[in-house]
Amino acid sequence: MSFVDDQVRRIDAQLDRLQLSSQALVAASPILRSTSDDSQLALGQEQRLSLERITQLQAIVKSLSTASSSRPLLRAARLQELLEQAQFTQATASALGDHAGDAYKGELEWLLIGKATAQTYGLILNTLLEQTIPLSNDIWYWDEVLGSYAYTGLYTIQTSPLRFWDWSKEIYQDARQRFDSLTSGSEGDGLQARSLSDRWRQFYGLVRESIRDRSLTDVRSKVMSPLTIARSEARQKQSHLRRLREMSASGLGVLMDEGLNFDTDDEGSIVSKGHNDEASREEWKGIVTKSVVLMETVLRNVSVLETGVGQFEDAVFISVDEDPEVLQHHAEGATPSRPVLLARKLQQILAVHMPGHITTSKRLAKEYGRPSRWIRYWLPATVLFLSSSTLLRIFVNRKAEIVIWIRDIGTTTIDFWYNWVVQPVKKIIGTIRHDEDSEIAIMSKESLKGDQASLERMVVDFAIDNPNSTDSRPLNELEISEIRAKVKEGDLTPVLKAYERDLRRPIVGTVRGDLIRALLIQIQKTKVDVEVAIGGIDSLLKSQELVFGFVGLTPSILVCVGVSRWLSGFLGSRKVGTKGKKQGRMIRVLRNIDRILTATTPSNNGMLSYKDHGLLLCEVHVLRQNSRQVLPGEIHREFLEEINDLVDIRTGVERQLRVVERIRWAYSRWL
Repeated sequence: MSFVDDQVRRIDAQLDRLQLSSQALVAASPILRSTSDDSQLALGQEQRLSLERITQLQAIVKSLSTASSSRPLLRAARLQELLEQAQFTQATASALGDHAGDAYKGELEWLLIGKATAQTYGLILNTLLEQTIPLSNDIWYWDEVLGSYAYTGLYTIQTSPLRFWDWSKEIYQDARQRFDSLTSGSEGDGLQARSLSDRWRQFYGLVRESIRDRSLTDVRSKVMSPLTIARSEARQKQSHLRRLREMSASGLGVLMDEGLNFDTDDEGSIVSKGHNDEASREEWKGIVTKSVVLMETVLRNVSVLETGVGQFEDAVFISVDEDPEVLQHHAEGATPSRPVLLARKLQQILAVHMPGHITTSKRLAKEYGRPSRWIRYWLPATVLFLSSSTLLRIFVNRKAEIVIWIRDIGTTTIDFWYNWVVQPVKKIIGTIRHDEDSEIAIMSKESLKGDQASLERMVVDFAIDNPNSTDSRPLNELEISEIRAKVKEGDLTPVLKAYERDLRRPIVGTVRGDLIRALLIQIQKTKVDVEVAIGGIDSLLKSQELVFGFVGLTPSILVCVGVSRWLSGFLGSRKVGTKGKKQGRMIRVLRNIDRILTATTPSNNGMLSYKDHGLLLCEVHVLRQNSRQVLPGEIHREFLEEINDLVDIRTGVERQLRVVERIRWAYSRWL
């Protein structure tokens, strides 16, 4: 929804209040009062037709109301259809009498004209917006062409086929005129008798003479370089575009400030300078009449670039003040024939002036705007076309290699996805579920238990076989249990005592075998200690198993995120509606709004001129459209309040500048 929709809704609501104020006429109508008593059959033919006319007008007024649709503006074709259905003719206007039923019917016709005028008003505002906003892009294009000699040279190359074509047409037309003058002269009969080859040779000689004469007379091509000529042409087109943009903005500002500008009270109701209800009704009808004439005048003159903005505004107001419809309304008031004339004028605006303005604006934008895509890209397209056979030959000769490359890329992508994304995710899920297959283990679970039990048996057997190490008496069960308990704690005292004793006589201990046996037991003890240490590491790994799973998945996640962001950036660069671009666009629009408010010359009451108001409305329209996808719902509603304060020129330029500053600091988080 744009500010045009809000404006049309506001005007429609004001007109609805007028309908409510006219309900007193309904109560006084004998036609409508008799229908409530179920005596419609007793009505005369004239009254029955009057009732049908009132019902028809009420249905059309309802169709023209903005409350009946989520889209407040109707299409131009639909609006013309409703005006035709209203059947405004001079006969129906002259048939209106002075009794209450005819008075109510007349008020309904005026209400219908008012709502149709509001709809036409909104369509014209939208048309001016759609024709004005894109001109900024074309003006920026010419700024780029004029800002660098490289871009100027590129523009010269791009437009060289058009220059050559225009030059060829001029040469051909000049040679054709000379040839026609020869054939129509006294020598025409002899020239007609010549053969086709002689006549073609004669025409070719005339073409050469035209080229030679044109090269002598074309002083500009000799004095100025092609780049200078191209820059002069670009500067001229940019000037025309700026004039067209200023004229359209001025027309937009005039319509917003002067069109359907009802005086309203604090509650939004229409008030009058008169002292009675009759004066109030006459005044708003005069405003509708003046607005219709204003819209027609603006559409006729807004595309005339020969006049300046000031001359355009003066011509519009003079034309409106001197219009016969406005003068007649001031002199005679709201006569019954006035809605008929206004309906015809609205139909003429919708059927003639609006399409004519759209056609003229498109023609001017095409003539002075940036060249078409065919002109801008004919050079790379030609290079691509000429090299297409070579590229096709390369593709055909390397078809097998290209197929292998594509297959390898696909296989690598699938393997990467399965081995480095799917499998790690499955392992992480298994870890969360305590799946035995997913546990991290350096050694088996039963390895340490077996070695520990073997060490206990070895120490117990050694202590039983060497009672000398235990005070030279046999061991009982209590002592054996104590030895087992100490072995579990890592104490090998019986073995170490025997080992120390045998070290005094190593040869005897070696021959007897106790020394070697003690060494082997200590080796087994070392093995058990190593397994205990590894078990601790294993427990540590198991406690951090989920962390290691995510660490293993991190590289693949980074690769996937990087590829996805690159693809989204590559594909999103072609979409204008990305959030980042819209934020940048909003910042540039705020900058343009600040420039408009700063560079303007306010009027005596501190308000913007019509042209600057129109330019401000164009920028605000773009700002409002971009804010939908940038700001959240509640923030966007608050932002629309700021926008409404910004476009309200009655507050003055100083307050509008403060609103721009408030928007900058209040919404800097989203901009």
